[in-house]
Amino acid sequence: MSQYASVSQNDISDVDSSVSLAVVSLIGRVLLSAIYLLSGLSKLAAPAATIGYITSAGLPFAPLGLAIAVGVEILGGTALILGYRTRIVAAILAIFTVATAFGFHSNLADQGQFIQFFKNIAMTGGLLQVVAFGAGRFGLDARST
Repeated sequence: MSQYASVSQNDISDVDSSVSLAVVSLIGRVLLSAIYLLSGLSKLAAPAATIGYITSAGLPFAPLGLAIAVGVEILGGTALILGYRTRIVAAILAIFTVATAFGFHSNLADQGQFIQFFKNIAMTGGLLQVVAFGAGRFGLDARST
């Protein structure tokens, strides 16, 4: 009897399912990260405009806010894609996203801000899924376990 005779169809299906879930998890992390990376890079491309926007929202220390936002968005987005310290990074991004929702999109009578506010809340929901379930197989976190 060959060494493969004891492998059942269920075992193969479990492996296929595990790989499929890992791929979906990776795609989800990439999609979640895209908005943070694009936003961070756009802030780097136009720092004066970003500082003006932060100031217009009535927030203090606009240059510091710019630096924090760029760091969180670019480093956090990159770490999320790589699956590095994924749960912690996703939690930081979730807190940052809720803070920006309340700091910049709290005028819910304005339809544009209403949409942006709830977009941020929806993104936070996706990030909390990452906090709960981690990076999956295709991430740097999986290498250390």
